[in-house]
Amino acid sequence: MDHISALAASGVHVLAADGPSIGTQMFGSALIGLREGLETGIVVMVLVAFVVKTDRRDALKWIWAGVGAAVAMTLAVFLVIHFGTSTMTPLAAETIAGVASLVAVAIVTFMVLWMSEAASHISADLKSGMSKALLAGGASVLGLAFLAVGREGFETALLMVGYAESVSGGLWPLIGLVIGILAAIALTVLIYRGAIRMNLSVFFTYTGLFLIVVAAGILTYGIRALQTIGWLPGLDNIAFDVSGTYDASSWYGTVLGGIFNVRPDPTVLQVIAWIVYVVVVTTIFFRRQRAGRRAIAARKSATADESSAPAEPTPERNAQ
Repeated sequence: MDHISALAASGVHVLAADGPSIGTQMFGSALIGLREGLETGIVVMVLVAFVVKTDRRDALKWIWAGVGAAVAMTLAVFLVIHFGTSTMTPLAAETIAGVASLVAVAIVTFMVLWMSEAASHISADLKSGMSKALLAGGASVLGLAFLAVGREGFETALLMVGYAESVSGGLWPLIGLVIGILAAIALTVLIYRGAIRMNLSVFFTYTGLFLIVVAAGILTYGIRALQTIGWLPGLDNIAFDVSGTYDASSWYGTVLGGIFNVRPDPTVLQVIAWIVYVVVVTTIFFRRQRAGRRAIAARKSATADESSAPAEPTPERNAQ
């Protein structure tokens, strides 16, 4: 047990000593904030636009109350899990970091795959839900906004916990996240006002792939943490070691290590998990995208057939 504790403390020390630069930590989390913030902003934009167009501006206060509550929940989840580990022993902190990373990967994977297919009809779903909520009252509108935004926020919080732990913690990842979210808010406002046009399908495709690679890196970090505390085997089974040629403290080393968790001496289990995760999740991601496009095409075709179908002739009365 003493050996495991010393090993965990050594692993934490290495992470702190060789951690990525401040700029790298902020850049990686800012990209996550931009992607997740824009996705959340579009959800809010759909809800706001719907109540404005239906002349129900009185419901705006409930929407913003729900959004505010969801944002507060997101910050609370991030801060409690992230800074709570600072009061624990190195072994306990490593355990929490490893488990939180794996949970974050599971939830982010689910949300990325769900969004790859649901993006085509999420606007219609939100409008339908808002119609029902408006009839039910202000509390229902608040609840709908909270759930719609909170779902995205919870994903972001868990993703950031895993990411921030992998880059040695601290406030810089959180600051980068806030910068990315602010940029996403600005883009959302410009899109809402028609000042800019963006191909959201292309945007979410590329950022979805980015999140898959980031999640794969967090997965390998979680595996290494659990190997360090002895929950998983193979800590000494190194797949390769390029420490002699790969400078982890260089600009490319800090970028790859800070954003994608690349390290010069991964274990065999880490390498296998990374490859399997990226291949399997990317394949499912594109299949669900194609399924969503086919569903849209089928609905459009059915609508076109109904609109072009000739009206049934009115039967004539028999002459008396």
